[in-house]
Amino acid sequence: MASFKDIVAPKNGEKISIDDGVLVVPDSPVIPFIEGDGTGPDIWKASQYVFDKAVEKAYGGKRKIEWLEVYAGEKAFKKFGDWLPEDTIAAFREYLVGIKGPLTTPIGGGFRSLNVALRQILDLFVCLRPVRYFQGVPSPVTNPQNVDMVIFRENTEDIYAGIEWAEGTSEVKKVINFLQSEMGVKNIRFPETSGIGIKPISKEGTFRLAKAAIEYALKHNRKSVTLVHKGNIMKFTEGAFKNWGYEVGVTDYRDKVVTERESWIIGNKDANSNLSVEENAAMIDPGYGMMTDSQKSDICSEIEASLKLMPTHGNGQYKEKLLIKDTIADITLQQVLTRAKEFDVVATMNLNGDYLSDALAAQVGGIGIAPGANINYTTGHAIFEATHGTAPKYANLDKVNPGSVVLSGVLMLEHMGWQEAADLINNGIEKAIAHKKVTYDFHRQMEGATLLKCSEFGKAIVDNM
Repeated sequence: MASFKDIVAPKNGEKISIDDGVLVVPDSPVIPFIEGDGTGPDIWKASQYVFDKAVEKAYGGKRKIEWLEVYAGEKAFKKFGDWLPEDTIAAFREYLVGIKGPLTTPIGGGFRSLNVALRQILDLFVCLRPVRYFQGVPSPVTNPQNVDMVIFRENTEDIYAGIEWAEGTSEVKKVINFLQSEMGVKNIRFPETSGIGIKPISKEGTFRLAKAAIEYALKHNRKSVTLVHKGNIMKFTEGAFKNWGYEVGVTDYRDKVVTERESWIIGNKDANSNLSVEENAAMIDPGYGMMTDSQKSDICSEIEASLKLMPTHGNGQYKEKLLIKDTIADITLQQVLTRAKEFDVVATMNLNGDYLSDALAAQVGGIGIAPGANINYTTGHAIFEATHGTAPKYANLDKVNPGSVVLSGVLMLEHMGWQEAADLINNGIEKAIAHKKVTYDFHRQMEGATLLKCSEFGKAIVDNM
């Protein structure tokens, strides 16, 4: 076992390891946890009780998690004078899989966000946010049951990379001067009073995110992967993300996927085997007749390339493939409300994913029960986390909903391959809510509900497994 400066590794338990991309999980894995700030201790106590009972019940005592408390946030600062001690990072590196509650953002510099810092340090490039509805949960929308999506949010690039300079500083003046004098930039509206940020989107970052999303969709028999972007405006960052996402699909998974445009082309040919390339082009692009000769040639080349897939994708075979498509980010935020069934697995960049995952969480009951995971599928490192804040005014009141951490633990158990324990927790939550035994956030919106404390809701989950 590893040695640390200020924490002590459990005497019992073994490390999770990874072999050729597959996690190797012992029966007694050591799992580092951060209980969190504010309401974190209340939530963690209830959640750990649920996890331990689920594992005990699922495996008859043959498996057990050995918990290792590590520190970050206010508790770490009070205990060690450090918001994010090196021991904590070392423990997550050593044991691969961990879980955490909500953390306070430090005041006065250092880290912009402890959550972002952990993602960057461990290169946890996927933020995984499944969003589903539990029957009976109060919702602001008419058909929340239509929401069943899994968000793959790129975690390390985009504006969250933190490359920016404050207005009025000597550094930002250098950047603006370079942009204007060396790069010929003319459209900074107010250069003397502007802050500047840089938005990096890489091919490597996009490839690994898209690969993770597609493999997840194939493994879980999902119907589609939607690339969400604002490429109509930011053509070389978000537009490139879209193009690279398609490239991963058609290059690495050709026999298993079909793009949306390919499905139109092949479907048209299935319906009419005598359809010419030009007729097919006019059907998928209504403006075809007004295009230039060069544009028409590009469309026809696309048609011809797609028709080469007829042996493997034609005659309706494409309908059984994983569909790869894309939508513009602003339209997506509208359509997840109006056409939720059209979305399944979603792959997007950091900022878009931040907006989208919280908006979806609101449709199914709020971020109080929204799970989250930060994963590097290559190294095996993963931290599962509450997606809400610390809510300090409710600290130590045993009041808030522990659902976000509990469901993040479900993700963790699934990631470890302990599906039986994960299923027990999901069943327990479903039945507790169906019986209207809930915490205050749901109780105030549910007629005839029984109000439970945080700890009591954890017990209700266990009682209903």
